[in-house]
Amino acid sequence: MLQLAPGLRTLQSQGAVHRVRTAEGDEAWLVTGHAQVAQLLDDDRLGRSNPDPEAAKDTGSALLANLLGDFATDHARLRALLEPHFSPERMAELRPHVEKLTGRLLDELAEQKTPVDLRRALALPLPIQVMCEWLGVPQEDKDKFGGWTQDAANVGDPVRSKQGLGELFGYCRQLVADKRQNPGDDAISRICASEGITDNEVLGLTALLLFGGYETTVARIGTCVSLLLANPEQWQALLDDPDLIPGAVEETLRMSMPNPHNGGMPRYALTDFEIDGVTIRTGDFVMLNIIAANHDETAFADPGRIDIARDTTDSLVFGRGAYSCVGAMMARMQLQVVLTQLVARFPTMRLAVGVEELGLRHNTLIGGLIQLPVTW
Repeated sequence: MLQLAPGLRTLQSQGAVHRVRTAEGDEAWLVTGHAQVAQLLDDDRLGRSNPDPEAAKDTGSALLANLLGDFATDHARLRALLEPHFSPERMAELRPHVEKLTGRLLDELAEQKTPVDLRRALALPLPIQVMCEWLGVPQEDKDKFGGWTQDAANVGDPVRSKQGLGELFGYCRQLVADKRQNPGDDAISRICASEGITDNEVLGLTALLLFGGYETTVARIGTCVSLLLANPEQWQALLDDPDLIPGAVEETLRMSMPNPHNGGMPRYALTDFEIDGVTIRTGDFVMLNIIAANHDETAFADPGRIDIARDTTDSLVFGRGAYSCVGAMMARMQLQVVLTQLVARFPTMRLAVGVEELGLRHNTLIGGLIQLPVTW
């Protein structure tokens, strides 16, 4: 469960770019080599939208396109609008709140009888409470978001996904209207104050931030902790030296396993070009598999082994260049807070089941663990 799928390892041994067929039956190029994925992540010859809209494939990227709206083709403006809200200063202001929320959840965890599902007790509630605080969403509404975003991300049930997305947009529309009337010191109010931005654009950004900042962090908290507990010597290293926690976060992010059935980051060729001896044609569907790239032994020695002291500078978990994830700092900060408090308060924590019994969620775009039973 915590290792790279054998099929991807086999493909990597045969080359960096592969002709494959998606789950929907469409032909695509799957890129698995680290150097090639790194190059194409920040390459203007690829875009999020098919240059021929009528030929666009019905892929898992449909949800992202719905959330992005016009920003799908105006990435520079999207970044310019979002980056100020993820500044180091903003994250420093938010961190004490994350520490307080984490402490409160761990207080509740300590009172429970073991074994406890750490995903349900910590990984699920923390990110949505953090997002509510940061965005300016009333805390009493936080439980609604968990359900809506999980429904929206359900790639196995299109009806449920559409309904969840509709609920999310409906709520965000009212929230944006409220912020226009009564602005506060929060991200949505600040985005609303951006010059020339429309309500629909604020709506799309709000839904995108809620979705992206919640589901992905839930998954990463679970895989981060499970990888460390599955390798007790690494957990012990953190107990001996908590200064290793930032490195542990980066290494577990490198190794994190989202939905293994999600082929990769979807892109479309905007022109003909060649990479690794393969010719990509205009309009071709290209999947950049970051999981495989981060397990490429040409970039990381013994990539299947967790090493919290490893140099992870070349990790592609948050993208690269102009297409790097603007929310990376928020995700890192939450993971660092979680690990810091878990190690300090639950030094004897261990998995309550065998690693082979941990299952991944296959019905969602993001993936992550089904549950994470722990004891101490």
